[in-house]
Amino acid sequence: MAQPKRVFFVSDRTGITVEALGSSLLSQFAEVNLVRVTMPFIDSIDKARDAVAQVNEAHRESGDRPLVFSSIVDDKVRAEINKADGLVLDVFERFIVPLEQELGVKSMHAVGRTHSVGNAKDYNHRIEAINYTLAHDDGVTHRGLEEADIVLVGVSRSGKTPTCLYMAMQFGIKAANYPLIPEDLEANRLPPSLAPLKGKVWGLSITPDRLHHIRSERRPDSRYASLENCRFEVAAAEKLMRQAQIPFLDSTTKSIEEIATHMLHEAHLVRRVY
Repeated sequence: MAQPKRVFFVSDRTGITVEALGSSLLSQFAEVNLVRVTMPFIDSIDKARDAVAQVNEAHRESGDRPLVFSSIVDDKVRAEINKADGLVLDVFERFIVPLEQELGVKSMHAVGRTHSVGNAKDYNHRIEAINYTLAHDDGVTHRGLEEADIVLVGVSRSGKTPTCLYMAMQFGIKAANYPLIPEDLEANRLPPSLAPLKGKVWGLSITPDRLHHIRSERRPDSRYASLENCRFEVAAAEKLMRQAQIPFLDSTTKSIEEIATHMLHEAHLVRRVY
């Protein structure tokens, strides 16, 4: 069996941006076995040399050139990273330099512009959305629900909380979530507190088998996790949402990113942070 390919994501900040770009590109090579290492805050020549030493050691151990995705802004630090014994894919040189030429303007060469607090408006939107979403997780309070940009409903463990948090963190969207409990399912109606917000309500569903698996990890051998109960809850929740004309998505095979993006697009919500 072939050794896994080593991949390094090198950044002078958190590494989130270069990880996202590199991982998106690598997703086109699903058959390749990869081992990923993120090196954040490589913001000095000494740190860059240490990073290069790790890349070179990986090359010596495996005999295979690692991949290095780099988003270093400082020219001197970037020059050190480019000395690594690997295929160095420099995001700055491949994108910023052509943009400078096309726009006729030099870039700021400022470290951390994407995820820093330098953009106060974006930062405040993100924090406000996260705080709101955490405060309105799992139906813990009805207060302030009218401020929500979107409200997710569905049975317990169908993916509502992670989807809401992703919306808040990545888009600055105030997302509340509300579980459909047995009383709601038996009454076959939305909780009364959500009736005035029907235009903001979206649903999540999931296959009973997947729900059974997830719940069994949390509460094994319980009625809550039983396959019979999961089948009942999913069927009843979907019936309720159809009757109430609540649009819903099946989360079984979709990523959180796909679910959130689809909902925001269909709900015509405007992204508040970039």
